[in-house]
Amino acid sequence: MKQITKEVIIDFIQKNNLELQSTHQKLCLPIINRLYKKMLIGINFSSIKVADDLIIDGHHRYLASLLAGCDIERVMSNITSATKITKWNAIDYVEEDWDTPAKIRMLNEEDALQNNVSIEEIIKLIK
Repeated sequence: MKQITKEVIIDFIQKNNLELQSTHQKLCLPIINRLYKKMLIGINFSSIKVADDLIIDGHHRYLASLLAGCDIERVMSNITSATKITKWNAIDYVEEDWDTPAKIRMLNEEDALQNNVSIEEIIKLIK
């Protein structure tokens, strides 16, 4: 599996028309990589929340799904006064992992349960 880097994302953005717009100024590369690897092996995720063409919740899942060539369900949400559009190529894609090891384990356990696979299988497949 390829590693998703800022350069991979920027190249993808330049070559593709992203249907939805971002409302975040920063995204976490390690989170995008974990989601991307799970999507490649068929792990399903919860819906992303959108208002018109704006992502309200689910930026990492949306980007990972595009990079992995997977569809992700969308549900309608509301825009708040704090919602501001950030162009995908202007986002700061950070290397620092925003999730703790405990949170990563919890998310892997949730994914395993929701997808009817063992936690060991998920961990083995995403390494």
